[in-house]
Amino acid sequence: MGRGKMVIERIDNTTSRQVTFSKRRSGLIKKARELSILCDAELGMIIFSNTGKLYEFASTNMRSVIERYHSTDDNKPQPTPSEDLKYWQREATRIRQQLQLLEESHKKLMGENLSNLSIEDLTNLENQLEASLKAVRTQKGSHLRQENIEFHQKLNLLEQENSNLRKKLNGTYKVNQAYHQSHISNNAVESEYNMTPIHLQLSQPQPLNIDASSRTTMNL
Repeated sequence: MGRGKMVIERIDNTTSRQVTFSKRRSGLIKKARELSILCDAELGMIIFSNTGKLYEFASTNMRSVIERYHSTDDNKPQPTPSEDLKYWQREATRIRQQLQLLEESHKKLMGENLSNLSIEDLTNLENQLEASLKAVRTQKGSHLRQENIEFHQKLNLLEQENSNLRKKLNGTYKVNQAYHQSHISNNAVESEYNMTPIHLQLSQPQPLNIDASSRTTMNL
C-alpha cells in the first residue's frame, strides 16, 4: 500500500512542529552538502527558526557566497528600451491571437461559421455543447433544489409565526370576552338596583281612648 499524500500546511502542535523542523533542517543540510560535493557547486543556505535561531551551511564560506551573490545580481544586465518594446509587442500579438481564437470558438458555440467544419469537428462541437448543457442543467437543478429548501424553510417560519399570532389573538379575545361579560353583569346588577321600587307604608293613626273619668274631669 502506497504512502498517503501529506498535506503541506502549518503544524499546530508546538512539539510536533519543532521535531519536524529539526528533521527537515538536517535533511536540507545533508542534501546541500551532497550537492556541493557531487557537482562541485558553491552554495550557501540560511535558515531561521520560528524562535529566531539561525542555522546556516556553506560549501566554502558564507561571507564569500553572499558577496558573490550580490556581485552577480548587481552585474546582471538590464533590458534595453528596445528589448522591452519587442517583448510587449510579442505579448500584444499573442493576446490578439488568443482573443481571435476565443471569438471564433464563441461563434461556433452560438451556431455560426459552421460551414467550414468537418464531420469530426461538428461531432466534437456537439459533444462539447451536450456536456456544457448537462453541466448547466445540473447547476440549475442544484439552484432549484436549494431555492425549494429555502422556500420551505420560510414557509415553516411563516406558519410558526402565524400560529403564534393566532394564539396571542385567541388569548386577547378571551380576555376581552371575559371583560365584556363582567361589564354586562355589573351593568345588569346596577340596573336592577336602580329599578327596584321603594314601598313606603304609612301607619294608620291610633284612635284615642278616653275613659269616663277623663270625660267627667273635662266637663268640670
